[in-house]
Amino acid sequence: MKFRFAWLPLLCAVVAQPVQAVVLNGRDYTPLAGWAAANQFHEAPDGSRERCTLTNRAAQRLTFEKNSVTAEIGGVKVALSFPVALDKSGVFFIARFDLAKTVEPLIFAPPVSVKKISTICLDPGHGGKDPGKQVGGHDEKAYTLLLADELRRQLIAAGFTVVQTRTKDKFVELSERSAVANRHNADLFVCLHFNATEAAKNEVAGPQTYCITPVGASSTEAAGRGAGHSLCAGNRVEMKSLQLAYQVHRALVKNLGASDRSVRRARFEVLCETTMPAVYIEGGYLTNPTEARKIYDANYRKQMAAAIVKGIVNYQKLTAPPLPKIKRAETNPPAATNHPK
Repeated sequence: MKFRFAWLPLLCAVVAQPVQAVVLNGRDYTPLAGWAAANQFHEAPDGSRERCTLTNRAAQRLTFEKNSVTAEIGGVKVALSFPVALDKSGVFFIARFDLAKTVEPLIFAPPVSVKKISTICLDPGHGGKDPGKQVGGHDEKAYTLLLADELRRQLIAAGFTVVQTRTKDKFVELSERSAVANRHNADLFVCLHFNATEAAKNEVAGPQTYCITPVGASSTEAAGRGAGHSLCAGNRVEMKSLQLAYQVHRALVKNLGASDRSVRRARFEVLCETTMPAVYIEGGYLTNPTEARKIYDANYRKQMAAAIVKGIVNYQKLTAPPLPKIKRAETNPPAATNHPK
């Protein structure tokens, strides 16, 4: 959905006057006010001059902060590609790139797919000679496989067909992981990992969910391919991947009562080379003592798997084709017939 603005009415500002779109650091920025007015959003003042909160009649809520590259959309943190700007008069500006690539795909109804989701490829991270993060005698590779096995059971129970890149402690090349999904014509790809950090181990916790970085933007993380990398297979379905990541992450945060580490962007190999909507889930931090104990617990992994299934089902409801209309049965009883005695 594209919009053309010339002079725009002011919303999140202290002076009520028209405001013109600007170029900041070579990037087109537009006032949040004009975009909001064009899409029936209005300001919901919260007492902060460095934060702009918008809401509409459908109770959708968007929050943007000065100089931040993270927005809050529907109560979930989502990475932006460029920082939100605030001028001296109190007017908030947002990159048009972020409106088109992040905000609008998450608040407007996505186009309906011609195909219902059937096959899902699960990718338990690491394996074999690659242990992943190693914390206190625990290898990440063991818990990604345990989570995948639980998630597989729940997805099958929900009616999906599931394939896995590995079902045992086996090393699989990154290129082969996406190739497995592509060969099976999977409808979705879900890569499973757990996180670790060297700093603030007792404080940093919660899931992060990644989807492919749009062409022309830097990734949230330095890992993977560089900024502005040319179009890859994953970019052809990047809007759907973002919508899937949002639904899965939202379910993880809410169902687990976990800290929100945001929906993020990355050019990880498996996200670049898969031809279907793909997400890369960091299910929590093995370095956080409290969260690690949960990850090691089968019941918590069962709860995490249930959250991922819920996110996938919610995504399916948004994008799957509507059910065909069933012709209503006749309500009048058939005419009586005489039978020979």
